[in-house]
Amino acid sequence: MLSRLPVVTKALLIANVLIFLLQRFSESPVFDAFALWPIAPDSVLSTGGHAFMPWQLLSYSFLHGDPGHLFFNMLALVMFGAQLEHLWGNRRYLIYFLVCVLGAGLCQLVLASWSVSQGGPSYSTLGASGGVFGLLLGYGLLFPNQRVMLLFPPIPMKARTLAIVCGAIALLLGFTGLQPGVAHFAHLGGMLFGWLLIRHWRRPPQGPSSGRRSSHLRVVK
Repeated sequence: MLSRLPVVTKALLIANVLIFLLQRFSESPVFDAFALWPIAPDSVLSTGGHAFMPWQLLSYSFLHGDPGHLFFNMLALVMFGAQLEHLWGNRRYLIYFLVCVLGAGLCQLVLASWSVSQGGPSYSTLGASGGVFGLLLGYGLLFPNQRVMLLFPPIPMKARTLAIVCGAIALLLGFTGLQPGVAHFAHLGGMLFGWLLIRHWRRPPQGPSSGRRSSHLRVVK
């Protein structure tokens, strides 16, 4: 199965698994500096935690908290990412995934930093879920009627419906706080930035060649 995966999806899968194994078996605190930390005053940093660094907006997505966290993110990466990479090609797919990860990180950074400024605790964010939610959004837009079999519960669902349901649940849980410890607004940020990028790619070209239709993206109906 691994040999049949497109190159970027395969590389992301291997990198995430290897880094997770290093996290688990090395037990080195150095990995904490690569999680996403909020922007916090020195008085908060002195009581624990790390300062925010720009690289964390990408590096956080390669860290995972437990095997289940890694498994479900990598399962979604393979299910949705491989098909998008086959459609878009390696370069465009990688750009899309990284933009979703970055967008998710920015949304989480703003929210967590605001929470700290209001007296909340400084906590780190990690995991590829923001990028994965962006992949789900892209898959739902480009393969809307493709049937996807859920694990829990094991029922088939159209990709478009799954993307809408997952986005609605993340929005509900984010505002109600019914599932603390999960970065729901990072998930929504990944979907938002993925949607914005796809809209940008779908815009007709400007200038003398604007009469030509772009074939970079297609919708499967």
